[in-house]
Amino acid sequence: MNRPLDSKTLNQLLSQREAPCLSLYQPTHRSFPERQQDPIRFRHLVRQLEESLKQQGWAEHAEALLRPFQELLNNAEFWNHNLDGLAVFGCAGYFQFFRLQRRVPEFAVANDRMHVKPLVRIAQSADRYQILCLSRDSVRLLGGNRDALDEITLHENVPRTLAEALGSELTEKSQSGFAQGFSRASERGDPMQNEAGGAGKQAEIERDRDRFFREVDRTILEYHSRPSGLPLILAALPEHQSHFRRISHNECLLPEGIEVGQGALTLNELREDSWLVMQPRYLKRLEGLLNQFGTSHGKGLASDQLEDIGQAATEGRVATLLVEAERQIPGYVDKAEGKATPAADDAATTPDLLDELTIWTLEQGGEVIVVPTERMPTQSGAAAIYRY
Repeated sequence: MNRPLDSKTLNQLLSQREAPCLSLYQPTHRSFPERQQDPIRFRHLVRQLEESLKQQGWAEHAEALLRPFQELLNNAEFWNHNLDGLAVFGCAGYFQFFRLQRRVPEFAVANDRMHVKPLVRIAQSADRYQILCLSRDSVRLLGGNRDALDEITLHENVPRTLAEALGSELTEKSQSGFAQGFSRASERGDPMQNEAGGAGKQAEIERDRDRFFREVDRTILEYHSRPSGLPLILAALPEHQSHFRRISHNECLLPEGIEVGQGALTLNELREDSWLVMQPRYLKRLEGLLNQFGTSHGKGLASDQLEDIGQAATEGRVATLLVEAERQIPGYVDKAEGKATPAADDAATTPDLLDELTIWTLEQGGEVIVVPTERMPTQSGAAAIYRY
């Protein structure tokens, strides 16, 4: 089962430190016949891992370490459900894979640590969000970024339909009123109403809708929004937008929504419309970080020098680290002395300094933002804002 890629799973991955650590990345394909090539490319990358292990003197461990990779390769059903990228990690007693909603460059290496920078870019909340697709009697949750959007499996406690939420308390379709002039609202804990002839079918339908929306709001908040911390976009008809927002307590719910009925848009159309909502927020946040770096740099509280950033990261002084997307800088690292020094050696097994700085910052409780090349404020590949 594919694990959700969030801060919790990322921290679990970072905690795996028993060398040799195996990291494999590859782009994959969602549709046939393109996806037929994916296991072929995976086999080639597994061979690279084997060569990397032999080159570093770990040949005797290769068979055991690569066994789960081989099992994945031979699992035909696994390759029928690809997204846009794949990341696979292994070390003694640990194996995990992540299907990714963003393409990644091919990369396979055995090293002292997992190579995580591509995952940080995907796991970071800078451009990720969720969409709650809601109608009067059904609910879906989608998750993604500017590149892709996919269905999220709802927690078992989240009702999928009106009937599932209300059960026996759902107003019968033929019901137009209640005996003795009392509406069923009094049985549900709502204010008791005494009306001649009953509350009326429309009023009961509206109360059912509100109770359904309240239960959806409560469970989405508890089981999805709070654990992920991601912005939530509401996709619903205009009248449902207003009713849901009136009762919602979800602090992740954005004020802007997508006014559309269930099934009216394809996933790709929903992705395009939702990114129109998210893009201004993403750019505003990124601009704020870039301005903060400039201001802090003038006060001596920021740096773009890799050696200085390495020292500050090991001391826990880096509050925010900006690293350039898809750039690798080979070099030598010594965490004990806080040294991260670039080098000309570009062998696959040479550590990536940006990856090391990413790990050091995350381990000390700092935030890492992976920034597109065209928006990086420095030429060094990194920019750090210090706490002090």
